[in-house]
Amino acid sequence: MAQKAVAHSNITIKLACITFSISETCYRYQPKLSHENEEIAAWDGI
Repeated sequence: MAQKAVAHSNITIKLACITFSISETCYRYQPKLSHENEEIAAWDGI
């Protein structure tokens, strides 16, 4: 929600983070995907 607020409402990242009670670190977090995650997601089970 904070990212949408920054993108669509001319507000700063800092203000969006304060408004939504999240840290700027959380706002900027980008998960690192690994090859193993793709294998697990494609796994059908036993």
